[in-house]
Amino acid sequence: METHPDIIAMRHETAERAAATPQSQAIEAMGFLTGLYLAASPWIAGFNNLSTITVNNLIVGIAYALLMSGGFGRAYERTHSMAWAAAGLGAWTIVAPWVVAGDVSTTRTIVNNIIVGVVALLLAVAASAMTRQPHSDRSESMRHSAGRR
Repeated sequence: METHPDIIAMRHETAERAAATPQSQAIEAMGFLTGLYLAASPWIAGFNNLSTITVNNLIVGIAYALLMSGGFGRAYERTHSMAWAAAGLGAWTIVAPWVVAGDVSTTRTIVNNIIVGVVALLLAVAASAMTRQPHSDRSESMRHSAGRR
């Protein structure tokens, strides 16, 4: 049943509809900017001399920005999975100052990464929620597509 053409078409319609709302576009834009800030944060906040956390934030920030930009997946499964992967990166950002190698848990790195990580995590969860379609809309879509046969 999962491979039925109508089910696949409904998922694509759901993802497109979710991506077209002003709320989801705002979440995507804020997520992209959060990722760019995370990538540049070692130089902005002034801890770029701590090489392991600098490289960590650069890589995680770029990955987060790409995941949240939404350009790589408009199908439901990809959009939903990408949002949860971005949430994982947000959680990693929070704990990174204590986990990466070296003594990088300075006040700047901790404050920066906790704030950016919480924002990233919340935006990713919001993006994931935007891909969900209420049950009543889903049943109406099924009735509509059933009538096309």
